[in-house]
Amino acid sequence: MRKYNKSTGELETAVCNCCGKKMLVEQGIVKEGICSVDVDWGYFSGKDTMSHHFDLCEECYDRFTAEFKVPVEEEEATEVS
Repeated sequence: MRKYNKSTGELETAVCNCCGKKMLVEQGIVKEGICSVDVDWGYFSGKDTMSHHFDLCEECYDRFTAEFKVPVEEEEATEVS
Protein backbone atom coordinates (compact mmCIF):
# COMPACT_ATOMS: atom_id res chain seq x y z
CA MET A 1 0.00 0.00 0.00
CA ARG A 2 1.39 3.36 -0.99
CA LYS A 3 0.50 6.81 0.30
CA TYR A 4 1.36 9.93 -1.67
CA ASN A 5 1.58 13.56 -0.60
CA LYS A 6 -1.58 15.21 -1.94
CA SER A 7 0.08 18.52 -2.81
CA THR A 8 3.37 17.26 -4.32
CA GLY A 9 2.37 13.79 -5.51
CA GLU A 10 5.56 12.43 -3.92
CA LEU A 11 5.52 8.98 -2.35
CA GLU A 12 5.48 9.31 1.45
CA THR A 13 5.02 5.75 2.73
CA ALA A 14 4.98 2.19 1.43
CA VAL A 15 3.64 -0.66 3.56
CA CYS A 16 3.58 -4.38 2.80
CA ASN A 17 -0.07 -5.40 2.50
CA CYS A 18 0.79 -8.92 3.74
CA CYS A 19 2.82 -8.40 6.93
CA GLY A 20 2.38 -4.65 7.53
CA LYS A 21 6.10 -3.86 7.37
CA LYS A 22 6.74 -0.17 6.73
CA MET A 23 9.38 0.09 4.02
CA LEU A 24 12.14 2.67 3.88
CA VAL A 25 11.17 5.64 1.67
CA GLU A 26 13.59 8.51 1.10
CA GLN A 27 12.78 11.52 -1.08
CA GLY A 28 9.85 9.68 -2.65
CA ILE A 29 11.88 6.55 -3.52
CA VAL A 30 11.45 3.10 -1.94
CA LYS A 31 14.95 2.10 -0.79
CA GLU A 32 14.41 -1.67 -0.52
CA GLY A 33 12.87 -4.52 -2.49
CA ILE A 34 9.15 -4.11 -3.17
CA CYS A 35 6.73 -6.01 -5.40
CA SER A 36 3.87 -3.80 -6.62
CA VAL A 37 0.85 -5.53 -8.13
CA ASP A 38 -1.82 -3.73 -10.13
CA VAL A 39 -4.63 -5.89 -11.50
CA ASP A 40 -7.57 -4.78 -13.63
CA TRP A 41 -10.11 -7.60 -13.47
CA GLY A 42 -12.00 -8.18 -16.67
CA TYR A 43 -15.24 -9.85 -17.52
CA PHE A 44 -15.73 -13.52 -16.67
CA SER A 45 -14.07 -13.12 -13.27
CA GLY A 46 -15.71 -12.77 -9.89
CA LYS A 47 -14.34 -9.22 -9.75
CA ASP A 48 -15.62 -7.82 -13.07
CA THR A 49 -14.37 -4.25 -13.74
CA MET A 50 -12.57 -3.98 -10.39
CA SER A 51 -8.98 -2.77 -9.98
CA HIS A 52 -6.82 -4.11 -7.13
CA HIS A 53 -3.47 -2.69 -6.02
CA PHE A 54 -1.09 -4.03 -3.38
CA ASP A 55 2.58 -4.13 -2.40
CA LEU A 56 4.67 -6.92 -0.89
CA CYS A 57 8.01 -6.66 0.88
CA GLU A 58 10.73 -8.95 -0.45
CA GLU A 59 10.32 -11.46 2.39
CA CYS A 60 6.56 -11.86 1.79
CA TYR A 61 7.13 -12.08 -1.97
CA ASP A 62 9.66 -14.90 -1.42
CA ARG A 63 7.30 -16.77 0.93
CA PHE A 64 4.35 -16.33 -1.48
CA THR A 65 6.18 -17.41 -4.65
CA ALA A 66 7.88 -20.36 -2.91
CA GLU A 67 4.47 -22.07 -2.90
CA PHE A 68 3.93 -21.75 -6.68
CA LYS A 69 3.55 -25.04 -8.56
CA VAL A 70 5.11 -23.37 -11.61
CA PRO A 71 8.20 -21.37 -10.57
CA VAL A 72 8.58 -17.66 -11.23
CA GLU A 73 10.39 -17.00 -14.49
CA GLU A 74 13.70 -15.25 -13.80
CA GLU A 75 16.08 -13.38 -16.06
CA GLU A 76 18.92 -10.93 -15.52
CA ALA A 77 17.94 -7.28 -15.94
CA THR A 78 20.26 -4.97 -17.85
CA GLU A 79 18.77 -1.85 -16.24
CA VAL A 80 17.25 -1.39 -12.80
CA SER A 81 14.38 1.03 -12.31
